[in-house]
Amino acid sequence: MHPLISTDDLMSALSADPHPTLLDVRWSLLGPPGREDYAEGHLPGAVFVDLDAELASEPGPAGRHPLPDPAALQEVLRRAGVDADRTVVVYDADNGSAAARAWWLLRWAGHRSVAVLDGGYAAWTAEGKPTTTEVPEPGDGGFRVRPGAMPVIDADQAAGLARDGVLLDARAPERYRGEVEPMDPRAGHVPGARNAPFSEHTGESGRWRSPEELAERFAALGVTRDSAVGAYCGSGVTACSVLLALEHAGITDARNPAVLYAGSWSNWAADPARPAATGADAG
Repeated sequence: MHPLISTDDLMSALSADPHPTLLDVRWSLLGPPGREDYAEGHLPGAVFVDLDAELASEPGPAGRHPLPDPAALQEVLRRAGVDADRTVVVYDADNGSAAARAWWLLRWAGHRSVAVLDGGYAAWTAEGKPTTTEVPEPGDGGFRVRPGAMPVIDADQAAGLARDGVLLDARAPERYRGEVEPMDPRAGHVPGARNAPFSEHTGESGRWRSPEELAERFAALGVTRDSAVGAYCGSGVTACSVLLALEHAGITDARNPAVLYAGSWSNWAADPARPAATGADAG
């Protein structure tokens, strides 16, 4: 399944039987909680899933958003009505960076039919499509989490990928360069990593750039179809949008996905023995 779905295609799919399961994963790094936005309005039938509390484990040495325990994730997804044989569509406020985390986790858990709403809630409402404040009762889904369908690497493997392949840093350029660091104990980036800010995956409208535009962008960073490629960010959330963008661009696919350094900079920076590079260069 293509990783993105348009607002019009989703509108048509919602009238089909069975219609997709909708997950609202609106989230912001600095708040406020996405549940407040959900309460004010959401797509009909959408269930809110809390990225901090339900799509990650407790923060610690593994990072600020470690991968969730498989059994706990299964409980969350079943409560949201997720089944293996029913498409899941996830959305966030606009640029897809939070929804991409849910997309990646579902894929990692073994779900084969997941898409992110292109443009998110902002695009949906801008077109006058229906919303509601009614909280659905989806019933128990039957999805069984089988972790490992998407590849994950640790800090040592990330260092190796930065040296021998292409490791992309999804954070804002100023964080990559080490000029600011609002969240983690040290500033900088993994030596050898190349900056691919997640904010550049979408245009001014919040919709994703075309496959051709993204492929050109990744080519400028040295990424080709033959590249060993992976991504990280601050805590493993927005890096997932790099993985989605690579697939949207046709550089990777479900059979040959890019890898995620799940602990990301929050894991790397917590170990004082690991070097931190600064400046605009990948070195």
